Amino acid sequence: QVQLVESGGGLVQAGGSLRLSCAASGRTFSTYTMGWFRQAPGKEREFVARCSWSGGSTYYADSVKGRFTISKDNAKNTVYLQMNSVKPEDTAVYYCASGRGRGLTTATSQYDYWGQGTQVTVSS
Repeated sequence: QVQLVESGGGLVQAGGSLRLSCAASGRTFSTYTMGWFRQAPGKEREFVARCSWSGGSTYYADSVKGRFTISKDNAKNTVYLQMNSVKPEDTAVYYCASGRGRGLTTATSQYDYWGQGTQVTVSS
């Protein structure tokens, strides 16, 4: 089992910044990929960004490319999502996820464990 705990969500004005954190614990030795997803009310959960367990091989959804950055602190087993120039359409519950897949792991089915989610609200 892998436990994932997100934090850092909140209310931010459009154009502002926010940093989400995801602390991983438990049986992480088989984890290869870490990802961030989001789900807005009435919509499907969608891919935002991913990186490998070492923090490399980053990949982003087109909607956030150039504005969001995923990174990992290996000493703390924590993954971050730095969100800059946020827009009202970024409003959603953001979820951290871990999985054993490699490559372009953008589908929810490619992840084994999920955090509880953290709400991000962007006001216009």
